[in-house]
Amino acid sequence: MRPAAKLPRTAGQTDRLRPVAGRHNQRLKDLRLAFRRAELTAQGECAIDGVKLLGEALRSGVHLQSVFFSESARPLAEKLFPQINARTETLVLPNALFNSIVPSDAPQGVAALVKLPGYTSEQLLDRSSASPLVVAAGLQDPGNLGTILRSAEAFGAAGIFLTEGTVSPYNSKVLRGSAGSIFRLPFLQISSAELLPLLRARRVRLLATSSHQGTPLPRVSWTLPLAIFIGNEGAGLSRELTRQMDETVAIPQAAQVESLNAGVAASIVLYEAAMAGQR
Repeated sequence: MRPAAKLPRTAGQTDRLRPVAGRHNQRLKDLRLAFRRAELTAQGECAIDGVKLLGEALRSGVHLQSVFFSESARPLAEKLFPQINARTETLVLPNALFNSIVPSDAPQGVAALVKLPGYTSEQLLDRSSASPLVVAAGLQDPGNLGTILRSAEAFGAAGIFLTEGTVSPYNSKVLRGSAGSIFRLPFLQISSAELLPLLRARRVRLLATSSHQGTPLPRVSWTLPLAIFIGNEGAGLSRELTRQMDETVAIPQAAQVESLNAGVAASIVLYEAAMAGQR
């Protein structure tokens, strides 16, 4: 009896993985620095990691430049290849090397360098006639910024400006906390000195949030165009910025509670603004 003929390997599966064992590979250097510095690479790429975030990037149509798998994640690569463009560079690394690069306590075996859409201040301002803008002014906690990005998309915000002192949107905790909203919500890093005149020129009302003082949330007018400022978790908005505000919004809460988490406060205000727009 003749031995059974071997079936040919399906092209485009694990043979797409290019092995990389050395730390001096340029793509690995780019990935490592992007994670470490929470900045874009010289080519304008952002570093992401984890199955869910990569899935959100694919679903959002973000361009994947390079995808990195750990050796133990080869089965995952098999599942993801049908969704990854055949021209995207895919590399496989020894587990120890992969885990030394990815800033996660429990690496899932996949990371990527992706190109996010870029926006100008004019593009964000053009959207302000339809929905509120958000301004993160000195927000330092990556979890809070991730939550605000997620809520801003959920409640239809026009976009978010990130002023000086605000944590980088490319911080790995911000990216994970945004649950993919970072790929779809327009955002721009800009100084407050540059932003304020732009908002004034477009007659955008400036609203600050406060723990106990200001216009009670149910009595606020949500007339557009509008920009909602979220300040530093501990100090709030700077005095200089506070003087520039047109109105301060107070979220009713128990007197013994010092303040709400910045991400929670922003989410409540964004929800109220969205509901007002539907009335």
